[in-house]
Amino acid sequence: MPLKESPDPAEPAWVEGVTADFLIFYSSRDESGKLWCPDCVAVENVVQATFGPPEGPSGVIVYVGQRPAWKTPSNPFRAAPWNVASIPTVIRTRDLANAAGAPTDRALPFQIVHQRPAFPVTLLVLAPSRRYLLIRWLSPSTMPPNSDFSPIMASAISKGPLRRSSPAVVEEVSRAKKEEREGRLAKRPEWRLKQQVPPELTDVSSLPTSQLTPRERDVVGLDATALAEAIRTRRYTAVEVIRAFCHVATIAQDLTNCLTEVFFDEGIRRAQELDRHLEETGEVVGPLHGVPVSIKDHILVKGHDTATGYVSWAFRTVAEKDAVAVDILRKAGAVIYVKTANPQTLLSIETNNNIYGRTLNPYNRLSPHPTALTPGGSSGGESALIAVHGSPLGVGTDIGGSIRIPAAYMGLYGLKGSVGRMPHGGLMGSHDGMDAIVGALGPLATSARDLTLFCRVMLQYEPWLVEPPLLEMPWKQDVAEGAGIPERLTIAILWDDGVVTPHPPILDALKRAKDALLAAGHDVITWDPLGHQESWGLILKLYFLDGGEEYRQVLENDPPVPQTEWILSQVPNGGKPYTVAETFKINLEREAFRSRVLAHWVATKARTRTGRPVDAVLSPVAATLAPRHDATRWWGYTSYWNLMDYPAVVFPVGRFRAAGSEPPQVPAGVVHVGEPRNETERMVRAEWDAETYENIPVSLQLVGRRLNEERLLGMLGRVEEALLRLQNQQ
Repeated sequence: MPLKESPDPAEPAWVEGVTADFLIFYSSRDESGKLWCPDCVAVENVVQATFGPPEGPSGVIVYVGQRPAWKTPSNPFRAAPWNVASIPTVIRTRDLANAAGAPTDRALPFQIVHQRPAFPVTLLVLAPSRRYLLIRWLSPSTMPPNSDFSPIMASAISKGPLRRSSPAVVEEVSRAKKEEREGRLAKRPEWRLKQQVPPELTDVSSLPTSQLTPRERDVVGLDATALAEAIRTRRYTAVEVIRAFCHVATIAQDLTNCLTEVFFDEGIRRAQELDRHLEETGEVVGPLHGVPVSIKDHILVKGHDTATGYVSWAFRTVAEKDAVAVDILRKAGAVIYVKTANPQTLLSIETNNNIYGRTLNPYNRLSPHPTALTPGGSSGGESALIAVHGSPLGVGTDIGGSIRIPAAYMGLYGLKGSVGRMPHGGLMGSHDGMDAIVGALGPLATSARDLTLFCRVMLQYEPWLVEPPLLEMPWKQDVAEGAGIPERLTIAILWDDGVVTPHPPILDALKRAKDALLAAGHDVITWDPLGHQESWGLILKLYFLDGGEEYRQVLENDPPVPQTEWILSQVPNGGKPYTVAETFKINLEREAFRSRVLAHWVATKARTRTGRPVDAVLSPVAATLAPRHDATRWWGYTSYWNLMDYPAVVFPVGRFRAAGSEPPQVPAGVVHVGEPRNETERMVRAEWDAETYENIPVSLQLVGRRLNEERLLGMLGRVEEALLRLQNQQ
């Protein structure tokens, strides 16, 4: 076995020319130079080679075998002081045997049981059918005793070419990540759900807060703006605030499977620091002092995994630094304590992956249909967590509706700004580097004012000084509060996009909004749909300029979940990448489309009483309320505005009540009522069942002109005032 020596043990070394079912690395050379066997496993029928630095007590035994027999030996050296590590009981002989036959890299977590400073700890790594493997020398100081250091192990695994996985590897990675999460949640048994959830219980949204003390319930009932003020005035400490939200987040995870990375202890330590700072100085560190904030999984949080819903990235993508937005949140005093689930590929209005499984909708986990309803995606972990008060403010991303749709399904507020306003650096995804269509980072919250708070904080710290693509446009708080916005707005309502007619509760919400706006003195016209089916075809080209090749490469190690299968079935151009010349042409198509829609918007001035173009477009967020899992087939009500790069905000308008519901009284001619126009509309119609959507949130979307986020939020305030006034009159 040829070994490529490394002159510096602190640098990685490579084992080359090896083709084996698995390799094991273990550190155990003592001062006398004697090599010892692993502490808790023995390998039969193996070839042994050694590798180590020229001098010093450190060394590695390399075992190479072709599916050898594993057994637990009676090891005479088990009690020796130089035995530094052991495989925990959760990794059983059967698991090792299964993983040995799997054709992809895998790291299995283990824990230090005894440690001498003279000996470095190395890694247990399975590397089937590889030509090379990375060994990294790790000093004992990097791995504290009795701790989970899977992330450190993960950083040492070679990110070489991926191989097709076996079900055993997917199962093992999933189990390891779930056990890691469960181990952290189990540290606080007092925060777990104290009762069995009846299997027939559909709506579990109130269960998390039912377990709280009255004071905890008061805390989690506040929005982020109120929390910041309550902590500043010392009504609550940062510690009791974060503990209350950790309590709810624990229960939320048990009920909805919404969390990925859990680091409550880190959050509590930060809250303690913030409380000391306030006590000693009388000042807050920033506008979010002590406010808990949850983060979508694919956004980098220093020291934590960024698996992004991909099996092959789990344990291998520990962030070395924070995303730009996370760094700003910390500077502003926010307490980061959890990361939340996103789907495989991120291109899904559903949250499901092979690591953690599905995230559930707390309002309907047990509908009459075979499966429950979805909380949406791709920021579905955020929406499920915030909906049950496990977080007051979350950070998501949106490239086709991934903030707005989950926010709408859960009755929350969510904002997708124009590209270049909010920081975007420090995100992981298999479409990194793609700039033909770019996603936007933004907030999900329980109030409209928290959307404004988030944006103000992001731009207060001048992110354009660290992220070059951002526009140097400070936040205009006075505009967000209504300055310069006409007292009489002109709103255009999109009732039907010409592709899929929305379900009755959504049309009814639009009708009620129209009545409220007219009653408040605003003008309302109909928005004539323009090119919505065309926009979907164009955005698919922009999503898949490479023919979906990068997604397929990552998924070689990760069987596609149903929504991934569906979106990949939509890849245009026969799955072939576009040439450079074709890409240029597609970019021209995009700009031509944007010009047409802008002209369409400006042309509305011919139909308004003010003689000005409409101020905003009011529309559905989706064609349905939160649908059954894997039943989403149309994102056109949101992706259209991604293509245009227009800011859009979603907001709740109530809950659907099946009892007494009647067909909505919409204006004649604005909604298609004949035979389905296409198979997508046929499927959406078939999904309608009033009982299924009982008590499910109903939301709408308000769209403004590009780079007018402040004006959009100011107009939202006027729209909500009108809705509230009408509601109070009824």
